[in-house]
Amino acid sequence: MEAVLGHLRAAIERGDYVIGDKLPSEAELCRGLEVSRPVLREALRALQTMGLTVSKTGKGTFVVADAVEDPTFGDYAASDLLEVRRHVEIPVAGYAARRRTPENLDHLAHLLDRMERETDTTAWVAMDTLFHLGMAEAAQNPVFRRVIEEIRDALARQSAFLNELGGRREQSNREHRAIVEALIDGSETDAVEAMAHHLDRVESTLTDIVRPPRTDTPTEGGPEA
Repeated sequence: MEAVLGHLRAAIERGDYVIGDKLPSEAELCRGLEVSRPVLREALRALQTMGLTVSKTGKGTFVVADAVEDPTFGDYAASDLLEVRRHVEIPVAGYAARRRTPENLDHLAHLLDRMERETDTTAWVAMDTLFHLGMAEAAQNPVFRRVIEEIRDALARQSAFLNELGGRREQSNREHRAIVEALIDGSETDAVEAMAHHLDRVESTLTDIVRPPRTDTPTEGGPEA
């Protein structure tokens, strides 16, 4: 999927498809790129998340931008989502370290154990959102949980995006483990630092995906090559 996405993205960025153009049909792209339809559809969804295309039911996929600016996850832009997460989840981690109950710690530790064993991305993403909800619950403030509930769908979409394109799962597991260990120790400072590090890594991975280094050479013959 990453190879198909990279191919289509490069074609758009170098002008093989310009703004307003309709991409070839799924059948044509599958034949030209020699991939299955599910793989192609994943790549097309990623293009849309990046803001390069928009899919219109019954009409096809159209190019709406020639460069990636700010991916959108559900109702929220990535930059807006990260800004809010820094203002909410970092202090949440501190409060959770001070206020967590044994039940909170058991819940988070159980989730972590399951996440570290999970190999299916979809299942892992679902547990990832539960982890962040569990952190909000451990802070013992229902307003924090309500905020995380509001952005839950966007968090899941972003998590899936970063895992598919940035291979974040194992690294994220380690970051989550550091957060929970800080909660177990009751260290507000360590919890805040661990959550800040986690969000820093989310941002850097997203940046690497959105603005990758230019190392490839345009393929002769365009996107059907």
